Amino acid sequence: MSSFFKNTSVYFLANILNAVIPFLLLPILTRYLSVEEYGQIAMFQLLITGLAGLVGLNTVGAAGRKFYDKNISKSELAIYNMNCLWILVFTAVAITLLTLLFSKEVALWLSIPSHWIYLAITISFSSFILQFRLSQWQIRGEAKKYGVLQVSNSLFNLCGSLIFVVVLSMGAQGRIDALFITGIITAIISFYFLVKHKLITFSFPNKKSIYEALNFGAPLVPHIFGVFLLSSADRYVINDSLGLGAAGVYLLAVQLSSALSIIFDAINKAYVPWLFESLTKDDELTKLNIVKNTYKYFVVLGVVAVFGFVLGPWVVTFVAGDNFSEAATIVGWLLLGQVFSGMYLMVTNYIFYSKETKLLSLVTIFTGALNVLLLYMLIPMFGLKGAAYSFCASMLIRFLLTWLIASKKVKMPWLLV
Repeated sequence: MSSFFKNTSVYFLANILNAVIPFLLLPILTRYLSVEEYGQIAMFQLLITGLAGLVGLNTVGAAGRKFYDKNISKSELAIYNMNCLWILVFTAVAITLLTLLFSKEVALWLSIPSHWIYLAITISFSSFILQFRLSQWQIRGEAKKYGVLQVSNSLFNLCGSLIFVVVLSMGAQGRIDALFITGIITAIISFYFLVKHKLITFSFPNKKSIYEALNFGAPLVPHIFGVFLLSSADRYVINDSLGLGAAGVYLLAVQLSSALSIIFDAINKAYVPWLFESLTKDDELTKLNIVKNTYKYFVVLGVVAVFGFVLGPWVVTFVAGDNFSEAATIVGWLLLGQVFSGMYLMVTNYIFYSKETKLLSLVTIFTGALNVLLLYMLIPMFGLKGAAYSFCASMLIRFLLTWLIASKKVKMPWLLV
């Protein structure tokens, strides 16, 4: 357990630094970009989120899970990892070819320049390689290396954004260019370390390895699509119903509320390796302690949610200024939704451990579709508040349904008996 707390501290510090750097940009971007330009960036990030589940087909998780298989050699693991990268290449090429056919329609739908779509594909490709390298460090408990690369990525992003947006006055295009260049740099660094540490070895595509990786990752595509509907579709509906300016205001509130998700992610990154090892032992006393600590964690998150409603509006006004003042009215509800997401992370890990990811996809698709339905119902009634209400309700339902499935797939003493 000591290694868990040690790694949690490192992940927490790295994630805090990783979060602080973009947050330093918020007061700058909100003053150098118009509300409409901020809305364009929101739609671009919406596109990247949508591509994330398709580029590579979630095989970062497949490679991470493969590490815990028994009796697998380092060379076999390196070949398996290489086949995950082959899947990345195949999917990126396929998406690029489709984009050549439909780029104008997608650009019109998202209210962005068509050439941004190709930048988004490249950023998604680069992000996969970065996340692959980070994941391989995470499963091996090498939290410091993880943190250095993660924070470096944010620093590159910060410097690029300051140069292109502030110094060169390139507006929204400058922010996009910074993301693009940062993605290329960190992907090259990540690939270098994958090769150096012999985590990949060049080999031609292997049918068995590709099938195994896809068997883990492909069923998660609906799950990722559901996450997209849960966490990003609101920006499209807002843009469609209320305009780019409202989408920009909403994005700001989402970015501020995401501070909680960054903290939850840091805890989860350290928790998953420890949890999987503990579940492998199949010890009843250990399981009971896990459940007790999970409930204590839920109580803490409940307290955090209360403070979110009290302090959140003040933070919005302080950070963003008067142009984005409407964000103060919704940030508390978005923070509550993030709390439910933090609780969800504590129970979804059991489903990943059981490898029954198809059921997780069903839950996420259902709650994602519910979120879209609520968005179209509540936004006309409550404006931006309607989007926040929808997000919060959908996150609560996703957490409860996932908990129910997790309790069926991995037996845990949730009743404390």
